[in-house]
Amino acid sequence: MVPLEIPTLETERLILRAPEPGDFEAWAAFCADEEAARFIGGKQDRIGAWRIMSVMSGAWMVRGFSMFSVVEKATGDWVGRVGPWQPEGWPGTEVGWGIARAAWGKGYATEAAAATIDWAFDTLGWTEVIHTIEAANVNSQRVAQRLGSTILRQAVLPPPMSVAVDCWGQSREDWLARRR
Repeated sequence: MVPLEIPTLETERLILRAPEPGDFEAWAAFCADEEAARFIGGKQDRIGAWRIMSVMSGAWMVRGFSMFSVVEKATGDWVGRVGPWQPEGWPGTEVGWGIARAAWGKGYATEAAAATIDWAFDTLGWTEVIHTIEAANVNSQRVAQRLGSTILRQAVLPPPMSVAVDCWGQSREDWLARRR
């Protein structure tokens, strides 16, 4: 697989770009927030946050896609990571999200996910997008619903997560019909 050039996507309020070294402090704070990290592998110390950021950055080279750093245009602040994700053993082609708690309730997850779903269908040629969401994660279920996704199937995430999830999602055709 030849890695893609990492694009920069823009929405009305956000810039989605490759993770950069300067993102680490905000990324580490996000990973250390027990509530923000609850459904994405749990709270992590700085070393765990470094590993996660490095894995997601490295996935660009290995897979040709990965999570984008999400930056608020108005402030330049790093507010989360959103984007295509499919590590080995994953139950499908996912667009996932994780937003820093200070930015919750602003619609950033939905806005950034919609931009990356467009990119995944248009550039990566995906035919389906899923969102792996635990049954207790009501906030992410609402984001998935705003994106037009429904529960397609259940799965268990590969180790070390080994968590039962609902795979919310939709086909490329359904997404495009909704976007028209």
